[in-house]
Amino acid sequence: MSTTIEQVYIKTFEKDVHYAYQRMGSRLRNTVRVKDNVVGASTTFQKVGKGTASTKARHGKVPVMNVDHTPVECTLADYYAGDWVDKLDEIKINTPERQVIVNSGAYALGRKTDELIIAKLDSSTNFAGTGADGLTKAKVLAAFEMLGAADVPDDGDRFAVIGWKQWSDLLGIPEFANADYVGDNALPWQGTQAKRWLGTLWMPHSGLTKTAGVRFCYWYHKTAVGHAVGANVQSDITWHGDRAAAFVNNMMSQGSCLIDGSGVVSLRCLEP
Repeated sequence: MSTTIEQVYIKTFEKDVHYAYQRMGSRLRNTVRVKDNVVGASTTFQKVGKGTASTKARHGKVPVMNVDHTPVECTLADYYAGDWVDKLDEIKINTPERQVIVNSGAYALGRKTDELIIAKLDSSTNFAGTGADGLTKAKVLAAFEMLGAADVPDDGDRFAVIGWKQWSDLLGIPEFANADYVGDNALPWQGTQAKRWLGTLWMPHSGLTKTAGVRFCYWYHKTAVGHAVGANVQSDITWHGDRAAAFVNNMMSQGSCLIDGSGVVSLRCLEP
């Protein structure tokens, strides 16, 4: 057998981790503004203000809008998820240990990606209602009005991420779950637990912050939050003869930032 066969193993493992990360890792990465291949310890997302149209006198100069450009810095950090695989342990177990580590590494990195995004969503100061009750229709409509009043685009790039208790609350709202309102094809319990409602993709998430019995849920536009990637998911396997084991390491370099707070509305919901 070729002495370089281990390189095939490493490349195959890395490919499997990357696919697993994309398939079942982060749920929020595709809901925010992403900048890939960042070089350096930080990058900048541009926040662009609103322009104003004005009239002009005949033969006069066209008035300039002076659109405000505000740079928002996003700092990256390095994250690792590794584990040991003992050479002789592999012949004693009847489970595919390599695939187990692939999935575990992808899950760990995916959770970290979502943690970074959620931490920035937590810094939002726009609140719809309080944490005195669950996710009610009135609270949803209050958030809907806030997004509209802030001129947040209704262009199909709005997302709402809520806890599983709040997903159950939505199932009790006829306008969300009753076929008489949404039709048979849009019922929320058909297929993946994610559904479009009010021009927004709603999805449950188990990793949202919960403090003092209050779950922090969010309704936001894709451009309101930035996620920077310096190094996507990478993997390597190194053999340690003194341990008679291989160390499987998965790593990435990423960071998140809140670009425009007006594009994020926090729905604080009571969750005992």
